[in-house]
Amino acid sequence: MTAEQRQLHEHYMRRCLDLASRAIGNTGSNPMVGCVIVESGKIIGEGFHRAFREAHAEVNAIESVKNRKLLKSSTLYVNLEPCSHYGKTPPCADLIIKSGIPHVVIGMKDPNSLVGGKGIERMKKAACIVESGLLEEECMFLNRRFISYHEKRRPYIILKWARSADGFIDIDRTGKEKRGPNWISGPRERMLVHKWRSQEQAILVGTNTAAIDDPTLNVRYWPGRSPIRMVIDRDLRLNKDLKIFDGSVPTVVFNNTETREEANTRYFKLKDRGNPWPSVLDYMYEQELISLFVEGGAAIINSLLEYGLWDEARIFTSRHALGSGIKAPGPIKLKTVDFNTATTDLSIIYNRY
Repeated sequence: MTAEQRQLHEHYMRRCLDLASRAIGNTGSNPMVGCVIVESGKIIGEGFHRAFREAHAEVNAIESVKNRKLLKSSTLYVNLEPCSHYGKTPPCADLIIKSGIPHVVIGMKDPNSLVGGKGIERMKKAACIVESGLLEEECMFLNRRFISYHEKRRPYIILKWARSADGFIDIDRTGKEKRGPNWISGPRERMLVHKWRSQEQAILVGTNTAAIDDPTLNVRYWPGRSPIRMVIDRDLRLNKDLKIFDGSVPTVVFNNTETREEANTRYFKLKDRGNPWPSVLDYMYEQELISLFVEGGAAIINSLLEYGLWDEARIFTSRHALGSGIKAPGPIKLKTVDFNTATTDLSIIYNRY
């Protein structure tokens, strides 16, 4: 392959990634996939997997081609290996073969054991030329949640907190009656957090955060779906008048006492009175929830850091000091990518392991 040919291949694969990313937050336990079909140097069809239980990217791309005869001389680009099994939809590998597409370029193999190379093998047996591994790192990053679920058998875990310039996550409110958040970040940052919430399947806080901050934990400042709310309340001491019990969003309460359901709220008994995370993450795996956004507090986040159960940390650092209070989680010493916003510095730290 010449440098010019590779550049062209990468151009079409980046288009696949762009299409796929449009569905972030909508695909449930499915991956984000985009597909582009090219014939004689022109895009003749494209599509992406729009939402859970809806048609796959390859189906949408093939159906968008006006002149189906052109498929027999085309190249199909897709960022993830076409499926080879019957699930909620028929196998995309079979559709590609049936359509007579002679050349397929794939970004990465599917980590799902039900596919795992079988789609590639099936297409090759049908005399289709298959290339794999184009822009693989970018493809893997886009579907890092899906990969974590299938390879680590747990959700992709994102930690988020805001800290003052002098390293505190909140003032000390011991013995105080005040309920509600003590904002460290500004309105633009809160809008960004709601965007992040809309991209994940579940959001979790601890007992103290739920009791003191009384968060709603939904998506209000950004268009999108609210994640399932989760709280660790071992002794079931949270008041029912808190916003997380308003029934507007499905809520899971992990506790040491009981398993039951009421008013859009599920109570789930933890198996271990010491470390809650095996029970929490096993529950999420069984429910096919592939991502978890953790908003605190400090004890919850430090616990996940201690056990090494995290994949990303998104940290707002204010330019203002609190002087005293609850110490922020961390420190974290890993690769850091810094972004600036109007009122704070945002560090996003990626943990790849």
